[in-house]
Amino acid sequence: MNTEFFLANRLVSRSRGSFSWTFVVIAITSIALGLAIMFIAVAILTGFKKEIREKVVGFSGHIQITRFAESAGYEPQPIDKRQPFYYRIKNTPEVSHIQAFAIKAGIIKTKEHIQGVILKGVGTDYNWSFFRDRMVEGRTFMVTQSNRTDEVIISRKISNLLNLHLNDDMRMYFIAGNTTLGRKFRIAGIYDTGLEEFDKLYVICDIHHIQKLNNWTDAQVGGFEVYLKKFEDMDRMGAFVYHQIGFSLDASTTKMLYQQIFDWLDLQDINVLIILILIILVSSTTIISTLLILILERTTMIGILKALGMPNGGIRKVFLYNALYIVGWGMLWGNLLAFTLCILQEKFALVKLSQETYYVAVIPINLNAWNILFINAGTLLICYLIFIVPSLIISRIAPVKAIRFN
Repeated sequence: MNTEFFLANRLVSRSRGSFSWTFVVIAITSIALGLAIMFIAVAILTGFKKEIREKVVGFSGHIQITRFAESAGYEPQPIDKRQPFYYRIKNTPEVSHIQAFAIKAGIIKTKEHIQGVILKGVGTDYNWSFFRDRMVEGRTFMVTQSNRTDEVIISRKISNLLNLHLNDDMRMYFIAGNTTLGRKFRIAGIYDTGLEEFDKLYVICDIHHIQKLNNWTDAQVGGFEVYLKKFEDMDRMGAFVYHQIGFSLDASTTKMLYQQIFDWLDLQDINVLIILILIILVSSTTIISTLLILILERTTMIGILKALGMPNGGIRKVFLYNALYIVGWGMLWGNLLAFTLCILQEKFALVKLSQETYYVAVIPINLNAWNILFINAGTLLICYLIFIVPSLIISRIAPVKAIRFN
């Protein structure tokens, strides 16, 4: 029989209703709330970062392949769609999709307003899943090899700015050398991603319009967008793609194209780290106080055990087992509380946000198994280390004084 565990179990069963039990409940509550707050904070942070990353990637792909630009601008030089690297990259296990695109700067003009935008042309290989999930009105359009469609999708931001509505005609103007070219489009759908910088910029159209405006052939495109199965592979795959495409082309990851956005997202980690440290400090104070009270309340028992020959290490084990009981219940209730709140938010979107300010309409939740395991393992380890400190007082308690202690 494990004597220390037996004594710890007896201490727990006999302490209910005693003076110290109130502090045990407070310690369990402190651990539960601390763990739940850490759990929820990490779930919200990772969910927020994941949501923003997916929106940025939805506009540009994880990696963009274009011709080396001699000057910054929205008029890229064309490249041949029939590239030798196309199938090598497409068949790479980390790659989920590759698609051609082309862009051209233009101006939308109505009777009362004008707005500078980027007309992005997409082809038959375009994956519409990103925009299809974010359509607020209308639908996406179909691109075919033979017929050019005049349908486009615009953002709700552009719709509100220019007072354009579903099925309205929309006129755009482009600069080609010393001449101005005009095109009329029909609005087939209106999307809303919440990223204002992107929403007020992009209009999606048939790639044949870009090719005709630039006097390109059907085999010429502005570049390729490569989508990966995992965001974490982007840096490594960016280097891989760069070495596959030859010297005349360039491969840029989304992090390189929108560095400020990703630097801003990385700064959010510091905020959560500060929250976690503050929670740990507050919970640690409560835990240490609770164990000190437990030890002081059982000073007489400690003296008797020492008189009977139990070593200091064995007595410390009794209180550490007692401490693990407190931690165990605190972690159980903390996980239940956090899981419940996260699932409720994920399923029913109880807490809303201003999309114009936070780029998301509801608080996003990301329940990652590794994050959950790390938080629980870290909580258990920190609590155990904290409990060791007050338990060292046991070695300073003299048996004779302890037995006579009141």
